[in-house]
Amino acid sequence: MALWKCNVCGYIYDETSGDPKAGTPSGTPFDNLPVTWTCPVCGAGKEAFRKLPAEDIHAGSATTVSDVMVAELVAWGVNLVFGLPGTSSLGIVDAIRKNPNIRYIVVRHEENAAMAASAYNKLTGKIAACLTIAGPGATNLATGLYDAKEDHAQVLSLNGQVETQYTGPGGIQEIDQDSFFRPITVYNNTVYEKNKAVLLLTRALKYAIIHRGVAQISVPNDIQKQLLDSRYCTRESCISSPDILPSDDLMNTAAAAINNANNPVILAGWGAFPDGHAVLAIAEKIKAPILTTFRAKGILAEDNPYVVSILGNVGSPQARTLVNEADLIITFGVGFSKFTNIPEEKPLVQVDIDPIKLGKNRQSVGLWGNCRLVLPGLLPLLHEREDGSIRERLADIKKEWDMLRDKEADSSAAPLRPPFIMKVLSDVIPANAVISLDVGENQWWFGRNFRIKQQRFSMSGYLATMGCGFPGAIAAKIAYPDRIVFCITGDGGFSMAMADFVTAVKYDLPMVVVVLNNHQLGMIQVEQMMENYPNYATDLLNPNFARYAEVCGGIGIHVSYPEELRPALLTAMSYHRPVIVDVETDPRRF
Repeated sequence: MALWKCNVCGYIYDETSGDPKAGTPSGTPFDNLPVTWTCPVCGAGKEAFRKLPAEDIHAGSATTVSDVMVAELVAWGVNLVFGLPGTSSLGIVDAIRKNPNIRYIVVRHEENAAMAASAYNKLTGKIAACLTIAGPGATNLATGLYDAKEDHAQVLSLNGQVETQYTGPGGIQEIDQDSFFRPITVYNNTVYEKNKAVLLLTRALKYAIIHRGVAQISVPNDIQKQLLDSRYCTRESCISSPDILPSDDLMNTAAAAINNANNPVILAGWGAFPDGHAVLAIAEKIKAPILTTFRAKGILAEDNPYVVSILGNVGSPQARTLVNEADLIITFGVGFSKFTNIPEEKPLVQVDIDPIKLGKNRQSVGLWGNCRLVLPGLLPLLHEREDGSIRERLADIKKEWDMLRDKEADSSAAPLRPPFIMKVLSDVIPANAVISLDVGENQWWFGRNFRIKQQRFSMSGYLATMGCGFPGAIAAKIAYPDRIVFCITGDGGFSMAMADFVTAVKYDLPMVVVVLNNHQLGMIQVEQMMENYPNYATDLLNPNFARYAEVCGGIGIHVSYPEELRPALLTAMSYHRPVIVDVETDPRRF
């Protein structure tokens, strides 16, 4: 049985299956088709067809390059793919369709696919993939992949490419994807030989895991469909966990610096997020307050007596005072963004998996390693301190900070004040919920006023990308289907990603999307004010987000007055469908 390809549209007639639409039974040779038979796709006559040579056949029981690559993804634990199908990726898309162990979530925009994949890794530590077409599909991924790059999220970008003979000037939907993705990736390649497909794919996954970043593989359309027997493929493997421990001498040096400090302060970052219990054990032993970076908010419940607040412009003034008074800052997995703003010559003890982050100044003791391993090893080397008055002082600091935030949360104002919205959200959102946070004024108020109970939350850290919140919520619900998922976003950020609300409906992903609708690009408005510019170009003409939810097949709730908010949120959580809670929000910061 042979295959015949239409030279007009590319349709392939398979003699094995025949043409059921035309009533042609299986097993009918192409030559036996009536002279009046035409292509079922474009209507071209038989003369438009050519017989494919044996090496081009990809139907039947033999596996193709795409089949083998998808099976290899599953073997590496990658079972979730976000993206959009198209001409140059159809071979891989079909391989996913045939493999019951991998799921393809089709979104409405590729940036949302990459944002979701990035958030999925931040929340779970597992790799998700993006899959889309060459050219515009690939370029649309860039912002979400750059978010993953900046936050060291492990993501695989698997992209179609035009057939190899059509690369170069004049190719439709063809760009030099190797060059395009090079600044974003830790590994970047194109499969030009089918025999190298598995080797390049496994190498890409290995780089993404070890270097904690984005790996990209492009697969030309013709190569996707070529026959490939996985038994004869070369592949690489990867260590299960890149565990690193510093030397005993360095551990003793760091312990001595901590033991000799009179007023140490702990700053916990994202790199220590899974190890909150170990951070707390050290704080309790040396009687040191715990501050966090924004991304590490929730490493411990905020009501813990040692946890003060975020250090930075959304944190408490008291946190900055503690840092200024400290004679040693102990940092665990801290990236040192400009918002953290640690005094340059303050003595440091640093623990980080990234050695380039160590040695921030001449008085830094750097411990290169995983917080998961280093902190338990450091603990027995530390001296137990007397409690003194530190617990009382921290209690006073926390009380003062709570009183200030309570004062900000005006429960009578309409439109609703953001601090009040965050206070109600703090009370309502369960401790085991997952929160995806967007960028903008909503993020500022969340960092300052949301009192976290150790809910998992995801955000765009260093790239600070508006529109990340909603695709992050899609990823969160897929990762944790049994938990309540909240997206906290602004009207500006949500409108960038709102087309994919139908994706949440389509895949039955219940979640609560809280839109702080101040009809402004509120953060930009504040930044203009800070730099003495007149307010300009920040006003937003918004749709009715609640009605939009209903048109998409979800549920919409509009909140105009403070007393409506809590009932609206409780009602939204009771639905088993995606819900938008559209909250009329005061655009003023204070």
